[in-house]
Amino acid sequence: MRVITGSARGRRLVAPAGMDVRPTSDKVKEAVFSAVQFDLAGSAVLDLFAGSGQLGIEALSRGAKSCVFVDSSRVSVETAKENIAASGFRNEAVVMNSDSEQYLRMCRQNFDIAFVDPPYKKGIIEKVMPLLCGHMSDRGIIVCEHEKGLELPESFGSFVKRKTYRYGKTEVTLYRNGNEEEAE
Repeated sequence: MRVITGSARGRRLVAPAGMDVRPTSDKVKEAVFSAVQFDLAGSAVLDLFAGSGQLGIEALSRGAKSCVFVDSSRVSVETAKENIAASGFRNEAVVMNSDSEQYLRMCRQNFDIAFVDPPYKKGIIEKVMPLLCGHMSDRGIIVCEHEKGLELPESFGSFVKRKTYRYGKTEVTLYRNGNEEEAE
């Protein structure tokens, strides 16, 4: 794993050992960041189910203002902290060792972009999205990485499905706040 572009370009990242973490491939990561590239500069990012922290670190490298990394695994949290430090983003990052639903219930912050990449085939996206939508800005974007064939709803609250990208066994579904269009 590595940071693809930006200020930390080429920086190698480590992943926790074992099968609990499923790092996002460079191909999928490149597609995700192509979809949000014009919204990244100065944005507040949430990396939910952070694992190694690679999505949040890539966002920071590409100009995000800040990122909160959340994971329930202590090993993943320690790995994310190591990768954040190695990439030079300690001041822009907050790392939380918490269950995603608990974090969203206690969180008082709003985000512009959220990456949601939970364990596959457990129905987690459907559980966290209603909570997450309440923490997104008017220009909010939610990027959900999930298993191939999972049909997510057309909307969660004011967030509307814009596109689903398919890459082998992985799909990425992009939601944008529909209220943003009404305000324009």
